[in-house]
Amino acid sequence: MSTLAHTMMTSARSADSGLTGPGEIDRYPYAEAPVPDRVGPPAWEGADPELGRAGRRAAGSRGRGLHGQLVQQLGQMIVSGDLGADRPLVPEEIGQRFEVSRTVVRESLRVLEAKGLVSARPNVGTRVRPVSDWNLLDPDIIEWRAFGPQRDDQRRELSELRWTIEPLAARLAAGHGREDVQQRLSDMVGIMGHAMGQGDALTFSRADAEFHSLLIQIAGNRMLEHLSGIVSAALQVSGGPVTGCDRPNETTLAHHARIVDALAAGDGSGAEAAMRQLLTVHPEVERVVPAPREH
Repeated sequence: MSTLAHTMMTSARSADSGLTGPGEIDRYPYAEAPVPDRVGPPAWEGADPELGRAGRRAAGSRGRGLHGQLVQQLGQMIVSGDLGADRPLVPEEIGQRFEVSRTVVRESLRVLEAKGLVSARPNVGTRVRPVSDWNLLDPDIIEWRAFGPQRDDQRRELSELRWTIEPLAARLAAGHGREDVQQRLSDMVGIMGHAMGQGDALTFSRADAEFHSLLIQIAGNRMLEHLSGIVSAALQVSGGPVTGCDRPNETTLAHHARIVDALAAGDGSGAEAAMRQLLTVHPEVERVVPAPREH
């Protein structure tokens, strides 16, 4: 037995009595769910092993527990199409495949149900829901799509969404500036510049993510603030949107600095224009989301 499997089984035994609570998944008896005759192996046996490894890396980097790892595995497999709607998700099969307890499976399916990926129905069991029902703004689903066959659509959609969110946030932030936040934004630009000079892409990306998150948070619009996680996910996932933030250079850094200067001066139009320039680096982005016409 592998070290990972042994760890998962041990953790599952200790978690059996600790994971409780109401939820859609708990209302239906999975053992009695109908299981159609199968031709060939269960759906997950054909899954890309690289997908699973990516999920374990992501789960580990976030410090998630056993059920978090299973959520990551199943979520990626659903989003990639490896687990389709043609068969129910039977907890016993999932538990055997991943060597985890029934309780861990139930808790993981509850999380996936909250994200709109699966639904539980009496006499039917748990099945994958259509894409139209998924919470596509959930940061986990954004990440899973970025790792899967929908990566190109995810790049385009995130670019379009950022074009909608961030220029407006920059304009609004100019009227809600606080000295401590202004200084923090300036610090992030300084860190990005130093990291770029050192060839430290990881530090650059972390400072960049904090810059954009802070900017949305000070816009003074709580609904926009609620969307800050989407921008953070867009900046962090592999295969993220094609913007200036993806290719650190002097021009990218200058646009960030211009945004800070415009905010300090209370220049909403200037901050918005600088953000649009930052997000428009490649011709394909301009074609997807054209800049506003001048009147």
